[in-house]
Amino acid sequence: MLLNQYKKGIFERLQNGEPISAKDPEAFQLRDASFATKKLLVQLNNSSNAVEIRDLLSQITGSEIDESVAVFTPLYINYGKNTKIGKNVFINFDCVFLDLGGITIEDDVLIAPNVKLLSEGHPINPNDRQSLVPGHIHVKKNAWIGAGVTILPGVTIGENAVVAAGAVVSKDVDANSVVGGVPARHIKNI
Repeated sequence: MLLNQYKKGIFERLQNGEPISAKDPEAFQLRDASFATKKLLVQLNNSSNAVEIRDLLSQITGSEIDESVAVFTPLYINYGKNTKIGKNVFINFDCVFLDLGGITIEDDVLIAPNVKLLSEGHPINPNDRQSLVPGHIHVKKNAWIGAGVTILPGVTIGENAVVAAGAVVSKDVDANSVVGGVPARHIKNI
């Protein structure tokens, strides 16, 4: 059964939500891919041309970034191929996307400065700590993610939701609601 597990590539296994052991024979591919992405990020983060930024982000994500998308650099992404960005999305300065677990950002989303979308983490058990545990992040249409927010693996932000500045989101956020705090809690409905 263990041999069967490795027939699927490591990136496909991450997309399927499978934890990756630090001893996985394909684990080196994660770092190799991150360094390849970093080369493109250096160019992206040194550009002030919106068209060039979108073109480089398209190369990083492996999908076309719509001309309605605006990204204020710097932006940091560790892989990129597991990030999907809709139309009319605004991403402000100093955002971090760890996307090995997958990140989906739907249309009309606003992402403030210094937001962290972290779709991967590590087990609490110290014996397994070096392993990688993915959890897809989904930010639905017309959500607003405030400055300094951290969204943890496996979280869905509902349509039209607002996440207040500085929040740490560890659980799903309902559509048409406002959450805030550490950990984020429901504040009110919109």
